[in-house]
Amino acid sequence: MNAIIENRLIERLAGAFPRSPNQLNGLRESDAELIRLPGADALIAITTDAVVEEIEAGLYEDPYLIGWMAVMVNASDLAAVGAEPVGILLIETLKPDEDEFFLAKLQEGIRDACTACNLMVLGGDTNFSSQRQIAGTALGTIRDGRPLTRLGCAPGDRLFASSRLGLGSAFALSQLRPKRHRRIKVDYRPLARLSEGQLLRRFASCCMDTSDGVIPTLDELMQLNEVGFIMDRPLHNLLHPAAVRIAASASLPAWTMLAGPHGEFELLFTIPEACSAEFEESARSSGWTPLPIGFVTDEPGLRMEFDDGLSTVDSSRIRNLFTDGGGDPESYIAELIRLDALLRVQATSSTS
Repeated sequence: MNAIIENRLIERLAGAFPRSPNQLNGLRESDAELIRLPGADALIAITTDAVVEEIEAGLYEDPYLIGWMAVMVNASDLAAVGAEPVGILLIETLKPDEDEFFLAKLQEGIRDACTACNLMVLGGDTNFSSQRQIAGTALGTIRDGRPLTRLGCAPGDRLFASSRLGLGSAFALSQLRPKRHRRIKVDYRPLARLSEGQLLRRFASCCMDTSDGVIPTLDELMQLNEVGFIMDRPLHNLLHPAAVRIAASASLPAWTMLAGPHGEFELLFTIPEACSAEFEESARSSGWTPLPIGFVTDEPGLRMEFDDGLSTVDSSRIRNLFTDGGGDPESYIAELIRLDALLRVQATSSTS
């Protein structure tokens, strides 16, 4: 864990604080904080997240999308612990001379996202600054006191995604690269998988959302559970069609759409083999077809299909790659291409 830049910062910031005796989860063990109500079985799930870097970098430019994402980044954390949504508190830091159209579309995005997630706006705070910053704190409940967390998967469990992957990276690439590279528009408006998360509480051994991308999510689950993952499905079965188009347009290997650092807010989760058939039937009955992508192994590391062979991906390095490169998209892409060359050599060696 200490190899991950973000985790080191979290430990440094939170390490001096005492933990509440009513808090069920440890540091980084779940997407939302889980608080047991004294004298009751029910849990409160609470999470807070902000849309700051995304605005500053130009990733989110459309005010409607900014409002939508300010809600979804929080609602997705509730989904990943299987909580029923209650409401959200909002902090809106706006420019003193805020444009009326921008403000109207921002609020429209917030309203529509809250409606889609069955979250009520409970209150919040308003400030003025030279930089826009929108943040939220979402609340949910887990009535039976049995949440999903990032802990619990074991070798032999099957690995699933809530839907096709890579849309978050595709959108980020389409937005952040120089305009001369923006050939394909990506329709990006993720929806938190709240109903799916509530169903998963009956079956899943661990769960986490892909807000930071697929490979970073798998790396966190691997390290927390001291296991490995094998993704044994062909990439064309896993990737969102827009991710395939963007990768081809940018002359990038398709697997790089799983690298993050921006995600699609799907859920990655594991199901014990003994109940996988019942789970898939229950999911289908609810109108949802989860996507099988691999399984858990006792051998550490993430292995993926490359040129008909398995290669071990340095998932921790990939998690740090964007930060190490100073947040420059072109440097990040160049490093991914270098990694791809190494992985293909490794895959060829494994099959020879």
